[in-house]
Amino acid sequence: MANRFFEVNKISFTDDELPDEGFGHNRALHLIVKCEGQYVKRVMVDGGSSVYVCPLSTLQSMKINADRIRPSNVRIRAFDGSARDTIGEINLTMMIGHVDFDIVFQVVDMQTSYNFLLGRPWIHTARTVPSTLHQMLKFKHDM
Repeated sequence: MANRFFEVNKISFTDDELPDEGFGHNRALHLIVKCEGQYVKRVMVDGGSSVYVCPLSTLQSMKINADRIRPSNVRIRAFDGSARDTIGEINLTMMIGHVDFDIVFQVVDMQTSYNFLLGRPWIHTARTVPSTLHQMLKFKHDM
């Protein structure tokens, strides 16, 4: 009985779900999301990050008023290990899949390879399992 329970309530990935190049890629996991009514590419899911990050340039390109940024005393570590102060924080609503998430992003004024970074807290809140190998997310509620 226990084995049947675990078989029914599992998330798995198969080789059929691999991208065309198979195991031969080294890409980060990026999504396309709807944020504040606009579609945004290059939203990176990073299980190694404990914060949500939004570059100031993303807000500017989306024409989101900088007055919405609130002061914050958060200091983050960049990928290169350097510590950086944030400009502040901003609340944004993102639709990922069919679910809206209200997320507090730390705003940084630096060049990044992403438009938004979603870290471990979102992965856990959304109850999702990311696979960089398969370039996809699977949600617990999709079972």
